Amino acid sequence: MRARLRDLGITIGQLPTGTHNAITDVAGVSVEHTTLIYDEPRVARTGVTIIHPRAEPTWDNNCFAGYHSFNGNGEMTGIAWLEESGMLVSSIGITNTHQVGLVRDTLVEDAITHGYKGGFLLPVVAETFDGWLNDIDAFHLTKAHIHEAIANAKSGSVAEGNVGGGTGMICHEFKGGIGTSSRVVELFEKRYTVGVLVQANYGLRQYLRVDGVPVGREIPPEHTPRPRDNATQRGSIIVVIATDAPLIPTQCKRLAQRATVGLARAGGVGHNGSGDIFLAFATGNPLKANGKPILSVEMILHQHLNPFFDAVAEATEESILNALTAAETMTGFQGRTVYALPLDELERVMKKYRVNS
Repeated sequence: MRARLRDLGITIGQLPTGTHNAITDVAGVSVEHTTLIYDEPRVARTGVTIIHPRAEPTWDNNCFAGYHSFNGNGEMTGIAWLEESGMLVSSIGITNTHQVGLVRDTLVEDAITHGYKGGFLLPVVAETFDGWLNDIDAFHLTKAHIHEAIANAKSGSVAEGNVGGGTGMICHEFKGGIGTSSRVVELFEKRYTVGVLVQANYGLRQYLRVDGVPVGREIPPEHTPRPRDNATQRGSIIVVIATDAPLIPTQCKRLAQRATVGLARAGGVGHNGSGDIFLAFATGNPLKANGKPILSVEMILHQHLNPFFDAVAEATEESILNALTAAETMTGFQGRTVYALPLDELERVMKKYRVNS
């Protein structure tokens, strides 16, 4: 991993970050990646990322949740039931397009192994396409790789860039991948955390902006080549939002919708070929699956949600940019190379615009 955005002296937004500036700043949330990089017998540039929403199994203590599809040319399993019930009932997996089913099935298998007896489980697993750098038809991931990520998920700092499900991804025609960020919201003498993790695999270079600066337009292909000669929109982005605030499902959906604002600030448009799917969950209410038949829940009144909307927008934008600054140049399938966002050029462009502003 090269650097995070703030390591370069670039700060996004107004709200403070959590301790690690990561989704894991939300208490109980843990993350792990399994990363596969090898050339024989077939080229692998892929992996899986697992997010556990609580310290205890989510199938035992559900979370209120909501989702938003900005552009639906992609996949996120389990959404029909999540939309119907307003609850997230599993850990979350993110991987490549062709291995969603395996990750989903392995999450079910892991739950059963660890005591789940609910009869059926509909895990949430999302994807973006890594077939430019990864021989995606080789199906590199195995159950063992996924079990490894499930078992080793942890709190604290989160690896970014060319890791996990983001290993082979491309963002704004630079090397993309996993990125994360967080914000702290103070409301009525209480502190809540909003954390975001993205798998960024979308966008055209000329649209890339960093804190409003048109960085993509300032780095021509003569300096840093594009991965493809024909610059057309390809790819997708998955955004996962977590908060420890006591939000109900409709409010989680409203948070998920605000990821669109952060994506737009970074230069995402939601073109026809893009799968831009966002999920938000809230851990502020315990929802024991086998608990009391009637539960009392708390909620923040809608008129007090604006700081949470700001937090989602800021953390989504910074997560995307962290993916770009962390990711390293990669050569993969058929000898194709995707170059990293040049950090010296990023710093030069930011300085130029700030001096002239």
